[in-house]
Amino acid sequence: MFKVAGIQMHSVPNQLEVNIQTSLKMVEEAVNMGAQLAVLPEVWPSGYYLSKEEFLPFGESLSGSIIELFRSAAKENNIVMVVPFIEKEEDNLYISLAVIESNGEILYTYRKSFLWGREQGIFTNGERKYEVVQTSLGKIGVLICYDIEFPEPSRILALQGAELIIVPSVWSFGAETRWDIQLPARALDNTVYVLGVNAVKEGACGKSKLVAPDGEVLCEALREDNDIIIGEVDAAKISETRARIPYLAEYDMSLYPGNKM
Repeated sequence: MFKVAGIQMHSVPNQLEVNIQTSLKMVEEAVNMGAQLAVLPEVWPSGYYLSKEEFLPFGESLSGSIIELFRSAAKENNIVMVVPFIEKEEDNLYISLAVIESNGEILYTYRKSFLWGREQGIFTNGERKYEVVQTSLGKIGVLICYDIEFPEPSRILALQGAELIIVPSVWSFGAETRWDIQLPARALDNTVYVLGVNAVKEGACGKSKLVAPDGEVLCEALREDNDIIIGEVDAAKISETRARIPYLAEYDMSLYPGNKM
């Protein structure tokens, strides 16, 4: 059993230093609340509604200043972190994240594989390859925002043994109903925990939430303000739920000939 924190924050557009100070302060608050794993929202360093030219200065490699800063923060606070960032590789920009162990080690990086709307004219799709990350706390899977709207990525992660699927996002008011449906649906579909961490303001609907393996929303953040949610991930709850709801045990890909995941 371990405690997770969803750090829901407003990213001031184009104000990196302001956003860094907000995020670090909220990480510290989460640690003081007992969190052992903390997650920041999608594109939190920059804000979301920028042009490609405005995003470019935020692009950096995995060895850039933002990830280095949070490697130090993870180590100092003895906390596992999931930190989204804008990744630049040659002429390509990616919406990416890094999974950082509590000793500051980078365990895994992921690039958003499904791009929504205007993102397709700014960013490059990541590879549609989904892998579970073994952390000191347990096995986690990571997706970013629109990725969770497709059932296959979550199922692939669940079949690999993910106990918790983490989804940093910038999810809009216009799609709020889908946020409220998709996160519990993916949790129940796969009888895993799902932690969706959203932004607020600038059109984002907040309501970050931790969902149990049976689809119950365990905790939910405010709709329009910065907030921190804290909840527990309990592997025993997964086993108990799967005994009652045997979706994965009865899942058989041979029932779908020619269908490749």
